[in-house]
Amino acid sequence: MKATIYKSTGSWYIVKAEDGLFYNCRIKGKFKLDKTITSTNPIAVGDIVSIELEDIEEKTGMIIGIDKRKNYLVRSSPHSKHLIHIVASNLDQSLIIATLKDPKTSLGFIDRFLVTCEAYRIPAVIIFNKSDLLEQEDLAYFEEVKKIYNEIGYQVLLISAEKNEGIDDFLSLLKDKVSLVTGHSGVGKSTLVNKILPEKDIFTQEVSEWSGKGMHTTTFAEMHDLIDGGQLIDTPGIRELGVVSISKAELSGYFPEIKKELVNCKYNNCLHLNEPGCAVKEAVRLGTISEERYISYAKIYESIDDKSY
Repeated sequence: MKATIYKSTGSWYIVKAEDGLFYNCRIKGKFKLDKTITSTNPIAVGDIVSIELEDIEEKTGMIIGIDKRKNYLVRSSPHSKHLIHIVASNLDQSLIIATLKDPKTSLGFIDRFLVTCEAYRIPAVIIFNKSDLLEQEDLAYFEEVKKIYNEIGYQVLLISAEKNEGIDDFLSLLKDKVSLVTGHSGVGKSTLVNKILPEKDIFTQEVSEWSGKGMHTTTFAEMHDLIDGGQLIDTPGIRELGVVSISKAELSGYFPEIKKELVNCKYNNCLHLNEPGCAVKEAVRLGTISEERYISYAKIYESIDDKSY
């Protein structure tokens, strides 16, 4: 029977099977995994797996296979920066929740997120929360930021989870899609998720009951069904978002506006830092590539350790 991974609780996985029921499953020995991915977790939230039921009354089963992923999003493992952890797989889109104040999300953090999404071919949307806290000058800055990202193809929304402003637009984004939602701690992501998932407590209680049987409750992501169709994958607040499994040479290809200019550089191996005849630096000078985005590129470039790649 086919099933989707909704949550990982240590060595156990909570899955929703094609019969519409949730089961608590373990992995059966060693089954074929994607050997091209070296991650700390063999199975991730969003994976489609094959299961065999063991105890129907207890709703337990065994995972005996995993389908090929259409995509997946990774981050550095919390245990080692040289290892990757698959956050979630089979995504239709990934949404980053950000704020312009209380706290302020840096554009550099947003750009790291966008680079990762570009690298793993996942459409990304930027959601700025806490619009109710913004004054006139903040709103003017938002319009500047929105223009930067709109011009390179990213959708940007301004909402207030606290005041229910822009929530309908946010919900329309999620309809009938598998969406991952992430962001810094303090941006109001939990308030937003709780507002659109009134059934969330029921699922959490069900997980807690299983967890009482000796399972760990630590998790990196958790999938929820949306009332109007689709699934939302919630992740804990991320303090830092390192760019992993991306080399310095390929980084420019994950900035859409820089990628467009690559063919115009004097040298085909141009890194867009100190080389003469660089079309990217000329575009920054002319204002067709934003200076903020170029600074992000340079900072991310310097942070990449090709030795660990």
